[in-house]
Amino acid sequence: MSPAPAVRRAVVLPVAVPATLVLLALLGWLAWGSLKTSTPPPPAPPGMILIPGGAFEMGSDDPRFPDAPLHSVTLSPFYLDTTEVTNDQFAEFVKATGYVTVAERPYEPPGVDRSLLKLEDVEPFSTVFTPPRGDVELDNALNWWARRRGAQWRRPEGEGSGLDGRGRHPVVHVAYEDAEAYARWAGKRLPTEAEWERAARGGLARKPYAWGEERVPGGRWMANIWQGRFPSENSREDGHDRTAPVASFAPNGYGLYDMSGNVWEWCSDWYRADAYRAGPSRDPKGPADSLDPAEPGVPKRVQRGGSFLCSDLYCVRYMMGSRGKGDPGSPIGHVGFRCAKDVP
Repeated sequence: MSPAPAVRRAVVLPVAVPATLVLLALLGWLAWGSLKTSTPPPPAPPGMILIPGGAFEMGSDDPRFPDAPLHSVTLSPFYLDTTEVTNDQFAEFVKATGYVTVAERPYEPPGVDRSLLKLEDVEPFSTVFTPPRGDVELDNALNWWARRRGAQWRRPEGEGSGLDGRGRHPVVHVAYEDAEAYARWAGKRLPTEAEWERAARGGLARKPYAWGEERVPGGRWMANIWQGRFPSENSREDGHDRTAPVASFAPNGYGLYDMSGNVWEWCSDWYRADAYRAGPSRDPKGPADSLDPAEPGVPKRVQRGGSFLCSDLYCVRYMMGSRGKGDPGSPIGHVGFRCAKDVP
């Protein structure tokens, strides 16, 4: 005998129950059902933090940063490395792949017949911070940067230097393509500029620093930047002369370390001074090309976060909302990176 068919019974509401209450109850039930069936994001991969999606105010109203006007951006959630990529991590990549960085390759000046060059013109090199003996003019960075033969990620100060005791320091002398190659090997990517800033703010809105309002709260330095007479004398009040081991300072509100100071970090965006005025407000990826009015003939990528050389006497772009820029083909001794990853 087949079961009796289900009987759909009419629901008779008491006359005393207002229709608006019924509607609110129904909406609440639907919302509860949606939350109950939604799938939370997967746990972050090892060494990464889940950065929540949502809207935030990107940029700054500080007149010192005219290329970063304040504007609203909405991002999807993503993962970001807790720290900058270290020398130990980069060494694992090189061991696994045999990768050779830009700074280790012979230099080939564009548009020049190599047969006309001398050996010293093509020898691998990178640019190393070389503090002068005394005060110098701050309008010429060549006063404290020098081309150094043999300088590369394994030898941060050039021939004769090494990585002993610096395995946990951020890798430096990495060009943009070096950072991209590592990210691909790790199954990750470089963050967009908007992602980087949202993560750096750690949930704080319109604060000048990643940790809040004060530069040195309670007399405690919160980032590895320059103290003293720049660029000749670093008083090392924060405990570090050049790069510091990652996570030497307290994390921001999202649990990320060194989002200010230590080393500049590559972002995937091309740099344009007008990018914020023309870009989309949802998951911006940056402009299609680069234009730096200061050097219109040199395409540049965005760098963020400042470095150990940032100083209120010279460069304050370790502050939130500020922007940096660099030639993607030119490695240098205060630029590194960290990686991002899409949420499945």
